Amino acid sequence: MTEQSSKHTYEIIQVPETTRVRFFTDIDNGSYYPNHWHDAIEIIYMIKGELDVTVESAGYHLQEGQCFLINSSVIHSTKCTSPNIGIVFQIPFNFIKLYMPDVEQLRFELDDSTDDPIRQTKISVFKETLMQMKIADDIRPDGYLLRFNSLLFEVLFQLYHNFSVKVFHASMNHRAKDLERLNQVLNYTAKNYNRPISIDEIAQIAFLEAGYFCRFFKKHMGLTFLEYQNEVRLSHIYQDLLTTTDTLSLILERHGFTNYKIFRRMFFEHFHATPSQIRKQLQKVSKTPL
Repeated sequence: MTEQSSKHTYEIIQVPETTRVRFFTDIDNGSYYPNHWHDAIEIIYMIKGELDVTVESAGYHLQEGQCFLINSSVIHSTKCTSPNIGIVFQIPFNFIKLYMPDVEQLRFELDDSTDDPIRQTKISVFKETLMQMKIADDIRPDGYLLRFNSLLFEVLFQLYHNFSVKVFHASMNHRAKDLERLNQVLNYTAKNYNRPISIDEIAQIAFLEAGYFCRFFKKHMGLTFLEYQNEVRLSHIYQDLLTTTDTLSLILERHGFTNYKIFRRMFFEHFHATPSQIRKQLQKVSKTPL
């Protein structure tokens, strides 16, 4: 749930100097963002509608009123197939480290489906804090920064005391190197996705032998490189279906999806509808405000 141009790779979070975090209310009429990662904790709070999130191959279906947390440097994807409104809150890892020196030994867990009444109370308080941040961000009253930043540090305090678990990262340096290598691959793919990219070509970008690269990519991304390239193409095609009146054949050609049979199968698996049905749904949505 962020801008389309930056979602197919390692995402650099742009933050204002005044808060040093990224907080916004996202109104999404439809989007699909393939696997990506960033050096920030991402919190999503669904105000209205639904959202599908995949985190390291595990799928989650967020519904209205639910909150979800994605840890820093974790590969994930999001998919919105019907209009939704949500709070998106991204807190850069380096900012958190200023106030939680041991953050590298922490993993944050926010399980909104818990039956534990004490846990439920803590999550309710956390959601209310997010809503107060939204109100401050929407209204921007006099003293806005004082109010917003006080709530920001309240969120950090709650994360640290209520939603953190100590872990031991024995292979942290190795994981950082793997993510940097993936960063090079995903950046290259984002720039060249609409043309054929051979395994030999992309393996050279990663400075790996072709066979090892295939295993490396599948291990970290949960799918083959060709499958990933088609996912990137599909995300651009879906966006064009929602935002342009171009013909499907023109859109497919623009984004390099030459095998219509594979496209049709992938599209239906992801969106449970045909491209023409998606466009008809959008026309209905545009006449019915959220």
